[in-house]
Amino acid sequence: MTCSIAELRNKEVICKLNGTRIGNVDDVELDVNSGRLVSIVIYGKGKVMGLFGKSEDFIIPWDDIDVIGEDTILVKCECPVTKNGRI
Repeated sequence: MTCSIAELRNKEVICKLNGTRIGNVDDVELDVNSGRLVSIVIYGKGKVMGLFGKSEDFIIPWDDIDVIGEDTILVKCECPVTKNGRI
């Protein structure tokens, strides 16, 4: 199976250890020397309408990606859980 970077951006990332919805893929990191994808990046969410900065970006190494499905990416990394199941 192949997947373009544009297709990755439409997929929701979920932590399979605790079911937390992390967000959608916003960016990727590539190793330009080897041409390999190193990690996916989910940008931090804005605080109070963006006036007070934003939370840290969530970087998930490629080795922590377990399954890339049709609409979802399951990852095996530690993610904090909130009341609504999102970061």
